[in-house]
Amino acid sequence: MKNLVKILTCVVIYVLTFGALPNWVGDIPTAHAGAPPQGNWISVPAGTRILVRNSETLSSANQRAGARFTGQLETNLMAEGVVAAPRGATVHGQVVAVESAGRMAGGSELAVQLTDIVINDTAHPIMTNTYQLQGQGQGGRTARNVVGGAGLGSVIGAVAGGGRGAAIGAAAGGGLGTARAASGGGQQVSLARGTLLEFRLQQPASLPRPR
Repeated sequence: MKNLVKILTCVVIYVLTFGALPNWVGDIPTAHAGAPPQGNWISVPAGTRILVRNSETLSSANQRAGARFTGQLETNLMAEGVVAAPRGATVHGQVVAVESAGRMAGGSELAVQLTDIVINDTAHPIMTNTYQLQGQGQGGRTARNVVGGAGLGSVIGAVAGGGRGAAIGAAAGGGLGTARAASGGGQQVSLARGTLLEFRLQQPASLPRPR
């Protein structure tokens, strides 16, 4: 009887040691094997340059603050070595400030910023700097495009008013473009359809990773 108990004890010890124990230990590397899977989102860092071609004309003569507008990406939006948003993707923006010319001595103003990028039929929010056009009042001859931050590259704006067309101005480095109008009266400022606008992300944006 004692021998039988010893035999059964040895069998139990053998099974626990050479059977269940290796399986238990083997579960550990399985759970941690390989690199963790990539997330489903790309983080586009703050300061990323976004070039947009405006799809409609915006003017200080008839726009209202809060009005929405659309455009398309002029170039691929890159992040983490991949295309976060392809060229031609629809973007939305809004007018954040507007002032019509001809009110006493005040000049005109039009300021816009981007609000989202559409990817796979879903709008993803973004926050950018403001693209701003300012025109002088009665007697003024210039309109300026003021973009926060230095080194933004060329910016393009247009001025319309006084019965005559306006020139297009662009400047690199300081981010300040100037457009001159021939008329001496107060000038409305506008962004014509097809105008190329440059923005910078003010905060990181999360966009879906391409599949």
